[in-house]
Amino acid sequence: MSKLVVINLGSGDLQSGCPNVTAQISQAVSDRYPTKFTGGLPPAPEIDQLYRHWQLLYREFYRERSAPLTRAITIEPGGITHFSELEFNELSQRLKLQLNAWLNSESFLPIDRKLSREIHPSDEVRVIIETNNDSLRRLPWHLWNFFEDYPQAEIALSVQEYERIKPQSQTPVGTVRILAILGNRDGINVLADRKLLEAVPGAVPMFLEEPHYWDLYEHLWDQQGWDILFFAGHSQTEEDTGRIYINPTDSLTLKQLRNALKKAISRGLKLVIFNSCDGLGLARSLADLHIPQVIVMRELIPDRVAHEFFRHFLNAFSGGQSLYAAVREARERLEKLEDDCPCATWLPIICQNPSEEPTTWQTLSGSLAIDRSPRTGKRCFKTLLLASIIVTAFVMGVRQLGVLENWELQAFDQLMRLRPTEPPDPRLLIVTVTEKDVQSQNPQERRGSSLSDRALAQLLKKLESHQPRVIGLDIYRDFPINQNHSDLKTHFQQNENFIPICEVGETNEDSGTRPPPGISGDRLSFSDFPIDADGVVRRQLLAMAPNPNSLCVTDTSFSFRVAQSYLTAKGIHAQRNPEGDLQIGRTTFKRLEPQTGSYQGLDNLGYQVLLNYRSSNSVAVQVTLTDILNNSSDAELSNLIKNRIVLVGTTAQSFKDYSLTPYSSGQESEQMPGVIIHAHMVSQILSAVLDQRPLLWWLTPSGITLWVWGWAFVGGVLVLYARSPLNLVLVSSAALGVLPGVCLILLLKGGWMTLIPAALGLVLTGGSVVAYTTYQNRRL
Repeated sequence: MSKLVVINLGSGDLQSGCPNVTAQISQAVSDRYPTKFTGGLPPAPEIDQLYRHWQLLYREFYRERSAPLTRAITIEPGGITHFSELEFNELSQRLKLQLNAWLNSESFLPIDRKLSREIHPSDEVRVIIETNNDSLRRLPWHLWNFFEDYPQAEIALSVQEYERIKPQSQTPVGTVRILAILGNRDGINVLADRKLLEAVPGAVPMFLEEPHYWDLYEHLWDQQGWDILFFAGHSQTEEDTGRIYINPTDSLTLKQLRNALKKAISRGLKLVIFNSCDGLGLARSLADLHIPQVIVMRELIPDRVAHEFFRHFLNAFSGGQSLYAAVREARERLEKLEDDCPCATWLPIICQNPSEEPTTWQTLSGSLAIDRSPRTGKRCFKTLLLASIIVTAFVMGVRQLGVLENWELQAFDQLMRLRPTEPPDPRLLIVTVTEKDVQSQNPQERRGSSLSDRALAQLLKKLESHQPRVIGLDIYRDFPINQNHSDLKTHFQQNENFIPICEVGETNEDSGTRPPPGISGDRLSFSDFPIDADGVVRRQLLAMAPNPNSLCVTDTSFSFRVAQSYLTAKGIHAQRNPEGDLQIGRTTFKRLEPQTGSYQGLDNLGYQVLLNYRSSNSVAVQVTLTDILNNSSDAELSNLIKNRIVLVGTTAQSFKDYSLTPYSSGQESEQMPGVIIHAHMVSQILSAVLDQRPLLWWLTPSGITLWVWGWAFVGGVLVLYARSPLNLVLVSSAALGVLPGVCLILLLKGGWMTLIPAALGLVLTGGSVVAYTTYQNRRL
């Protein structure tokens, strides 16, 4: 999280103290209700004396050494006749200790404590010191212990009078325009600065090498405007202003460029960098013009330090870091030079206009210069409307070709997996025949089935003794019953609540599987269910016209027959409504059409509905065959079986009765046994009729078109009203996060909304509006 801390020192100074210090914490410049609190700072004349002594020793160090060369035009003797590096280091340490002792004074503690409570160490913090006093502005505020506790914080200076300047125009989008002034190069290497600027991706620098005053003046008035003004050369502070040396014979104060700089700021100039010596006077001059940000060096700067700072700053800033984070990183990386260049990390400082948002490379390179006047706004709206319609037509055309179907179905599966798990259906019990159950039976008796006649007879006898409502057998029995188990044959013929299966087969050449012998047609059902091209079961087949060439001649599916038997006992019957749809009780099961949801040209033969799975595997209570036959007490079995639907099926891997479902994530290891899938189908019918659990519904083709257009329009609106690339990235990311959330919420209500086409519409419309706006801005 980014926070702004503004500490106003009032009209105080080091000699008389700062009795009226106010501090504000806010999330951004536009925060209308920042947290505000007060404190004070006592007089500290010893800090003023220490700093002046430190400054004299610092300048003496560079006067005595011929290298490294500094970017000061002259270094005046300061009354020090000999430089002691040990004394200088001790003085620097004393200055740090005195500064922190001052900031730990009792009158300042309310501010310090409030900052500690309101700011987290991980927050990115911009700390701005507001003061007009030159001595306070020169203090090394970065040595405050606060910045050790908050590694994402950086200091900046501000004067106490400022305002926001609304640019009259903006620089063209897509690039960062830099006016780079390479001034008097006597004794320094400013060409190294030029190479650094030329290597920055997306930057368009204009270099003025040792320019004449008139040339510099004319370029500042450039009508296209500048994003960054950069100066490398010699400079110095003179009282309340600063002077730059633009060539070997000429120098200027910024007051002489006042009108030109004002015009450059009005045309979008956001950042000024003086990679030169003693720049606080330069920053003070620009503060009167309300420039958003200035980076200067507070004291003399060695040429080597200037290059290193600028290199690291450019890499971090153009790489996406905020201005403050980039300055802190570049400043701290100067530490490796301090053996040869003492206090190098003290030099860079930001001077900020607190009413302006901090500049980022992204806003400089891609600010959407959208004119929001009513007339232009109308034109922008027409552009947006046209773009959204064209994109929607394109997406729907591609979609109708089936190109997006696989992606859409995968997105549907992902949303299904994100739904919360529902509790097991209390009306169902699943008896699973595991691999262990299969192996425990006599192979001679099984005759290729997972259940021998003996085991099935024992199971049915056990189940019937506890009065189940319906028994569904999801195991093929296409062979005659052994004569030794006549009781099983009797059960097959006489038990009206017993429903077995057969297989219709997929083609005329595939004749399917015979039904068990002795089963009447009103209890027979087929086990076939539709499988999508990617092998996933997403649909449920309730009925289909019987195939006279099949060994399994029935028109009713296993799941529907089982559910129908259960509901009929409750007096609830199935019928066709006037529209031809299946209606059970008050619930209508809408038949799938060729254009359903994400399907394009769906084979909808038979009466198909979408399968609204209950969960990944907990559709009903499961017990194994062994548990039923050997390990369960009668009381326990009665609770499990009485008045329930009991489905019997195999889960043994050797019988390969497994299929992919939306919960499989494409992994074969996550396939679901056929009996579990049938249980989901039975549960869907019962839950829809008895519990009003929603069936899956979908939009018509025209409804889907309107849905996609709506999101495409949103994408265009976000672009028009995002005032910077950073904002655009944030709001677009938020929209792309909200879209799946909306689809998931609607899916919980049963609505299958197409995610991928809507996301494409949002992104493509936004991208086309950005491209069009960029083109128009460049053309203008």
